[in-house]
Amino acid sequence: MHSLSPTYYIVFTAVTAAAVLLQALVLLAIYIAIRRVSGAVNEALGEVKTKALPVIESAQNLLNDVSPKLKITTTNLTEVSETLRKQAGHVNATIESLLGKTNLQINRVDEMVGGTLDVLGQVFKAIDSAFSLPARRVSGIMHGFRVGMEVLLSSKKSRDPEAAKNESAGAEPAPPETPATAEQKPA
Repeated sequence: MHSLSPTYYIVFTAVTAAAVLLQALVLLAIYIAIRRVSGAVNEALGEVKTKALPVIESAQNLLNDVSPKLKITTTNLTEVSETLRKQAGHVNATIESLLGKTNLQINRVDEMVGGTLDVLGQVFKAIDSAFSLPARRVSGIMHGFRVGMEVLLSSKKSRDPEAAKNESAGAEPAPPETPATAEQKPA
């Protein structure tokens, strides 16, 4: 193998030293940049701690305070909805029962009114037949009495001189006497 001259070794060593030095400078620059960023982050974190942590703590306290109340409210709402569901079922059953009873009562009243109207119709027929027969008899008697009175009055008129004038003037002649009216005439 060939041996290289010592200048090459020196140049190689100098280039390597320069590269290491450059690498050290880059690492130093990275360190300084990280330190600045770290300072800014620490400053921002301090600001967050002073401003955000009280808000986060109060939100946590509020959540801790409200959480049991929300659980109680949820439980109460569940119980109320179950109670309302049961009560709605009871109300529905009561209304159905009431409607059934009301329909039965309406049917009973309808039957009673229908029966009462039938009985009233029979009573009116009985009253009509009880009064119509005697009323017809009384009417017949009254008619006979009136006819008799007319016959009696017409026979009196034929005896009157004025009645004779009326007959000659064209008035209606008096009806002929019947044997029954002849017996009733005074002598």
